Amino acid sequence: MRILVPPLLLAGAIGLPASNYFKIAVVDEATGRGVPLVELSTRNSLAFWTDSNGIIAFDEPGLMDQRVKFTVSSHGYELPGAPDGSWAADVKRGSSATLKLRRVNIAERLYRITGEGIYRDSVLTGEPVPIRKPLLNARVVGQDTVTTALYKGKIYWVWGDTNGPAEFSLACSGATSELPASGGLDPSRGVDLSYFAGPSGFSKSVCNVPGPGMKWNFWMAALKDEKGIERLALRYRSMKDLGKPIESALLIWNDTKETFERLAVFDEDFDRQIPIHPFRATDGRQDYLYLPDPYPSVRIPASLKAVTDPRQWEVFTCLMAGTRYSKTGARLHRSADGRLIYAWKRNTDPVGFDRQHELIAAGRMKAEEGWYQLRDVVTDAPVKPHAGSVFWNDYRRRWVLIVEENRGSEDNGEIWFAEADTPAGPWVYARKVVTHNKYTFYNPAQHPFFDQEGGRLIYFEGTYSDTFSGAPRKTPRYNYNQIMYRLALDDPRLELPVPVYRTRGGRYLLRAEVDAAGLWDQIAELPFFALPAGPRVPGAVVVAGFAGLAPGARAGVAGQWKCRAKEEADQEWTTFLLRLEQEGATVHGNAEWFRVLDGTYVSDALVLRLEDNDGKYVLSGSPRQGKLAGRWKAESSKEAGPFECSEIELLPRTSPAVVPLYAYAGPAYTLEPRSGSDRPVALVWRNPMSGLILDRGIVPVRQ
Repeated sequence: MRILVPPLLLAGAIGLPASNYFKIAVVDEATGRGVPLVELSTRNSLAFWTDSNGIIAFDEPGLMDQRVKFTVSSHGYELPGAPDGSWAADVKRGSSATLKLRRVNIAERLYRITGEGIYRDSVLTGEPVPIRKPLLNARVVGQDTVTTALYKGKIYWVWGDTNGPAEFSLACSGATSELPASGGLDPSRGVDLSYFAGPSGFSKSVCNVPGPGMKWNFWMAALKDEKGIERLALRYRSMKDLGKPIESALLIWNDTKETFERLAVFDEDFDRQIPIHPFRATDGRQDYLYLPDPYPSVRIPASLKAVTDPRQWEVFTCLMAGTRYSKTGARLHRSADGRLIYAWKRNTDPVGFDRQHELIAAGRMKAEEGWYQLRDVVTDAPVKPHAGSVFWNDYRRRWVLIVEENRGSEDNGEIWFAEADTPAGPWVYARKVVTHNKYTFYNPAQHPFFDQEGGRLIYFEGTYSDTFSGAPRKTPRYNYNQIMYRLALDDPRLELPVPVYRTRGGRYLLRAEVDAAGLWDQIAELPFFALPAGPRVPGAVVVAGFAGLAPGARAGVAGQWKCRAKEEADQEWTTFLLRLEQEGATVHGNAEWFRVLDGTYVSDALVLRLEDNDGKYVLSGSPRQGKLAGRWKAESSKEAGPFECSEIELLPRTSPAVVPLYAYAGPAYTLEPRSGSDRPVALVWRNPMSGLILDRGIVPVRQ
């Protein structure tokens, strides 16, 4: 899949003469776009990192005018055709070289938003850049955790602790930027920030409320006061250390002073959790501000008065209304038949991920009764969610969760994508979209005001930091700063199983059909997860308004394959991706480095003709148990050798969550064979939850 990106532009780019440097451009092989945060290191342990344009301005006097070998590494990217990760270039002043990387991450890394030297190397080599201050903006060199809100036609940004070259703020900092439709940058190019700066030019503190401690930002929202005037509110805590709060309060923005002021203080008993990244939704009678933690577990009527009144805050919980949490004495809300009930309740404690597991370990709750059931769709391994953000997505027609995985004391750089039919879920199957090797990427924030193409493209950022990661060293300039990613929601790897609901009348429906027929109150159970009809998953079969994987052995060669080939006497293998489509006996597709001319698949034998700039080749082989192997030969020379491929399954049927589905009279469906229905009609995904945990009838509020 290719995403076309307009060239980066800035009239009159500044810098030293480009002839002083050897310019290395590191680009995504699929899009041609520069890749930020790529490390190139030399044999004598010198390290260089690409800027947000994917540029390195190389100027090492002892290594110029000769061939230099670099080791290449980058979070979520790989160097194709180089098993040892090395790349060599003839280094000359005034010349350049381009290095192509293959993206492994599903999400695409775009640029750094904050800090010093965002486009340092581009400026040095004379490359155009998109932002007005590409080297240093408001003397900011590092910023922690972003919160955003739309206020008075602009995007307002607030960060936590902020570093300068000689300054340090522990009381938040802020900036504004224009919306893309109002003259702001296309988010694929960058964000042009206008900081609130103090007399020295350093980004000033905007949470200067009296009292000791670090001031931490948690969420921000524009809400109307009792006069109908829009005000900007910020939820904050002052902290003695990383775990001990001093004060929790709601602050209000003073437009004249350009700072937040204390509006309401919450007592310690009330301040049981602080979610982040709010969204607006309504049940048709009341508009709410929903707050994810990382599931949307708190909601408040969407007014400034309600937000300052703890009595109006509601928590989505399974505790009895008005009760507090205790590991052994918690009072769970159960129906007469013993079913655990989750609902919105005031003055009640939440039951988050850790509390849920405490209750399960204490025998108070069964594992399948828990709300937190997030798991890897590839392996069915549980995913422990930490911070994240939830927003409605028009393209997927579902609520979308971007969440970091909590792996304890190290390596919190894994970001997952999941979706649900209602804000409360069910959140079950997720796909990893970003990985950072031994580096933290925390508090990810979606930016729905940047959505493009009807929500097909979404943008999110997070804090890239060595903190909590066990990283052996810090990444210069990038460390403790914000990095933007883009995710294309039509990527076939994001085709996830969705809930199939059974109504009391015996119908099996997906969310869109339940919505259209107004049947949310008629749902009897969620028996399994499946795919929407007409999916983009090779080998899927339509059952009845939903689809599953085809049962039985794999038929044909359609799909994606990761291949390698070599000449007979060579030791080195060349790797490439092969994508095949099949119509009867005819095979066509595309491949890295090659053009697919034509192909056939007859009696389990594949014959494929490929072409590159050096000639034409014939591959002959057969598929066996997810593998494709055989031999290749050149048409006009004696070159020949073996090739072997492994299937890249979008939704592996080897996952323990994949189970056979049987049809019987009705038709009705079961996950257990019955008399007369011993042959499965498809493979689907089990539902690990015993109850229906839904937030029925909730729709997004547009801003």
